[in-house]
Amino acid sequence: MSPLSVILGLSGPVLTESERAFFRDSDPWAFILFSRNIETPKQVKKLCAQLRESVGRDCLIFVDQEGGRVQRLKAPHWPTYPAASRFGDLYDREPAKGRRAAFLSYRLIADDLRQLGITADCAPVLDLPQPEADPIISDRAFSTRLDAIIDMAHSCMAGLMMGGVAPVIKHIPGHGRAEVDSHKALPKISTGLKTLRDSDFLPFQAFKDAPMAMTAHAVYLDHSKTAVTVSKKGMKDLIRDAIGFDGLVMSDDLDMKALTGSLTRKTERALGAGCDIALQCSGKMKDMVEVAKGAGRLEAAAYRRAAVAENCADSLTKFDRKSAEAEFNGLMGSLI
Repeated sequence: MSPLSVILGLSGPVLTESERAFFRDSDPWAFILFSRNIETPKQVKKLCAQLRESVGRDCLIFVDQEGGRVQRLKAPHWPTYPAASRFGDLYDREPAKGRRAAFLSYRLIADDLRQLGITADCAPVLDLPQPEADPIISDRAFSTRLDAIIDMAHSCMAGLMMGGVAPVIKHIPGHGRAEVDSHKALPKISTGLKTLRDSDFLPFQAFKDAPMAMTAHAVYLDHSKTAVTVSKKGMKDLIRDAIGFDGLVMSDDLDMKALTGSLTRKTERALGAGCDIALQCSGKMKDMVEVAKGAGRLEAAAYRRAAVAENCADSLTKFDRKSAEAEFNGLMGSLI
């Protein structure tokens, strides 16, 4: 039997017996870790091994490790990495150095993650930030220039994949114009589709062959009345057709306030709309049970896409960490 089409969190730094039994019986496709699950390298490594043991396979384990404001692995046990916009600042002065710094940062991040057993990173951010938008994206984006976003995202993807970590581009089809934080409310983007096609969609089109993408919980008013995550029309017309993305699409966190209804209903709507995987992060048992009620097993195209995504964490290239750190510090001014 194939895994359940969900990625789930867990409550704390230790896998409880109830979680172990639930994961064994429900068999989620993958897991995601947050700061509440992370204490020390030894503890995280053990937790990752226990999660895989609970489902009886070498599943992907995700984390949000972008750098800047969004990094779950923190000092003193792990380096502090710069926000993506810092690479953009360097790129504006010397593009080759900006590309190289982005590559080294994410190659170092990949090394951090693989040493722990974490094999997927929810990065890079491909959103095109706008000055009037909510600051939820802001410095998480590489640049306000499309060419720079695409160029540095290639470097980021290479760094992660050379380190045996599968990347997740986000937030498809573009969150950069959202005037509210989708953690708190539903963004309604009124920009016309022609403008979006000529701007916000372009970084995602450049990575239409990426293994995974995370949705934006946003309404594109020129096209739909519901968030693209739960809109069959939005998923098909914007993500699959306009952008041409054929990789695995995972929802952003179903707990976010942009979506309404029970978790069971949110899960049903996201998967029914065309998401391959539903992401739910709270780690609360009652929430996970509700999500499992609304999810089915991976099959057909979703099963194929999931297998491709898993394969992207299969290979590692040789890596001299000390040399990489020295070069990165030289480029960025001793930031780590």
